[in-house]
Amino acid sequence: MPPAAKKRKTKAVPEADTPAEFEQTSDDASKQESSNDAAAKAKERAERFAALKARAKTGAQINLKEATRESQRLATDPNLLTQLNRKSAIASHNLMKADAEAAGEDFERKRAWDWTIDESEKWDKRLKKKEAHRDDQAFQDYRQDSRKVYKRQIGNLKVDLDEYEKAKMKAVEKAAASGALEVFESEDGELVAVDKEGSFYTSAESTGFIEHKPPREAVERMVKDLQQAEDARLKKRRERLGRAEDGDVTYINDKNKQFNQKLNRFYNKYTSEIRDSFERGTAL
Repeated sequence: MPPAAKKRKTKAVPEADTPAEFEQTSDDASKQESSNDAAAKAKERAERFAALKARAKTGAQINLKEATRESQRLATDPNLLTQLNRKSAIASHNLMKADAEAAGEDFERKRAWDWTIDESEKWDKRLKKKEAHRDDQAFQDYRQDSRKVYKRQIGNLKVDLDEYEKAKMKAVEKAAASGALEVFESEDGELVAVDKEGSFYTSAESTGFIEHKPPREAVERMVKDLQQAEDARLKKRRERLGRAEDGDVTYINDKNKQFNQKLNRFYNKYTSEIRDSFERGTAL
């Protein structure tokens, strides 16, 4: 008899996941990921909301401080504050002067110790200029009056130094290119321009200014100054004639002027349209 066949021993191998179980696992992972994203977004929104609340609180505090400071500033009369400061300075000056005189010291010399020589000279020059300006207010002649107007306009003139430097360098470069100026560098590195023919710098006989074209802003400023001068002249003329107010002259004497003003106060709002229609020529 042939020998009996031996039975093989086999190990139990776990079965692979079924499609349904794999799909359930992937759904759980996606749900876990979406929940994590939602939690992160909620945390980010909470942090942004907290930052906005903190910024709003800080802004409200700053606005409250500014409003308090503004109310205090409006409640304080600047003229009264200036007057109090002036009185305090005068009182301090008189007290120092009395103490110096009681001690037998020279008050002006003692007070000058707090200032340098340059500051003292500038202050003396300022006082002298102020006194001369105060004495120069009265009308002397038309030439003197024109000089005062000229000095006031020069004082109000704002010089554009950057534009001046650009125009200066442009003129120097143009003169150097034409041969009128010779530019060389000194030992310390500074550029020096030498006028050989003496034709670069203007003199009484120079006519180069006729080629200058002023900018539009300068022209507008000149027109504005002329208009202001004309307005001031007309205002003074009206004041001399006793007609300081603007508008047409509708009276023959002071009593008639007062009567017309009273009428205008009560009836001007009703008759203004009729007067305008008559002036335009469109009245029926």
